[in-house]
Order: sequence, then C-alpha cells, then structure tokens
Amino acid sequence: MATKSAIEWTESTWNPVRGCTRVSEGCQFCYAERIAARFSKEGLAYEGLAKMTKAGPRWSNEVRLVEELLDLPLKWKKHQLIFVNSMSDLFHETVPLKFIQRVFKTMNEANQHDFQVLTKRSKQLVKLNDKIQWPENVWMGVSVENQDYKFRIDDLRETDAHIKFLSLEPLIGELRNLDLTDIDWVIVGGESGPGARPIEEKWVIDIRDQCEQASVPFFFKQWGGRNKKKGDRILEGKTWDALPLAYNKISV
Repeated sequence: MATKSAIEWTESTWNPVRGCTRVSEGCQFCYAERIAARFSKEGLAYEGLAKMTKAGPRWSNEVRLVEELLDLPLKWKKHQLIFVNSMSDLFHETVPLKFIQRVFKTMNEANQHDFQVLTKRSKQLVKLNDKIQWPENVWMGVSVENQDYKFRIDDLRETDAHIKFLSLEPLIGELRNLDLTDIDWVIVGGESGPGARPIEEKWVIDIRDQCEQASVPFFFKQWGGRNKKKGDRILEGKTWDALPLAYNKISV
C-alpha cells in the first residue's frame, strides 16, 4: 500500500531519502524536522535524524539513503500522485548523483504514477539537470517563501522537467511581479504549527491574480497558524484546487 498523505496537493509520499539541513528562512519551523525529532528515540523510524533541543527540533545534519525503498512505487499498481521525499530534499548536496539517478529510474519505470519532486536547492538542481533523464510523469518544483528566493524560479525554468511548479509555502512575505513563464502550477500556503509566522490575505490574492493573468493553475493549500481550522482553505468564499493542465489521471 502507498503511504497516504494528509498534504492537500498530493495523495501519497515516498521517502527514499531521509534527513536534511536548513537552507533558508522557510526552514525555520520545518514540519519534517518536527516529525523527525518526535521519532528520534532508539529503534524508531527516524532515529538520529533530528533531536529536540532547547531551541526546538534540529536536524542532526545526517542524510540517509534508504536503499530498500527505492523500488517501492513499482509495487503500487493503482495510480497515485506521489510526493517524493516529504522528509528530505532529493537535491540535498550530500545525496550522490547516482542515487538521484536511481530515484529517477524508478519514477520512469513506475509510469502508472505521477511524481512530485520539490527542492529549495535550485542551484544543485540546475547543476545536475543535464545528468538526469526527465520522464513526463515527474513534476519538478521549487519552494519560494519570499522575494529573496525568487531566483529559484529562474533556476527551475532552466531545467528539462516536463511539468514545473512552485510551492510558495510557507509564504512569509509578499511575492511581487512573479515571472510565471513556463510555470505549470502554483501552490500557496501559510505556515502551520508551533511558531507559525502569519500570512496576509493580500499576498495570497495578489499571487492568485498573477496566476489568473498568466493562465497558470492556482492551488491554495491553507492559511496555517498554530491550529488549522475548518475553512482554513477558503479564499474569497471558495477553495482553489486547480492542478497542472497537462495532468491526466491514470486508472490502472
């Protein structure tokens, strides 16, 4: 069985890599870091990957390659929309190119599924682009949390991914004048959990309007906050659940 996900824009998760390190402001209250710290006791799944400190959960700086999970999606026969490495970053600097290529080989062979890969390490993504075979069922995305990281969008545009998307989450600042050329999908979400920084409605509406002007599908994930509430996904009276226009569900 696939690992079902509560993330609104996907269906399942697959984690052939575990562990990470902080790379930008959006990492400050990382949900994966909190989960890893919760299960850091001896003998549990994420032992040693993160620990709770006086300053809160912190990655141990260890990144693990989980070889035994590499072929897992091949066993899932029914179509799944799969988020790759919800507990890490496939393009982390310590993940060997050969392992990344093996992950892509599995995604190519498991063509009954669609895979969503998301990174904050866009420079590494560009560096390795020509060494990757990009199947049509792989969606490549970058995270952008405020104006300082808009360069990741330009980096994404340089890749040969067939579907390119943006995860503007946690949105902690406005994003003006986005260049959405060759972008197939935009997700927006506020930060959630302990310490969550506020999101402003005008930021979300402005991004939604930019997407509509550029004819790019827009998905609003959540307002966030310490406690998610009923209606947390409502923007101007409705939910916004658009998916990439090129996405066709496969039923096997």
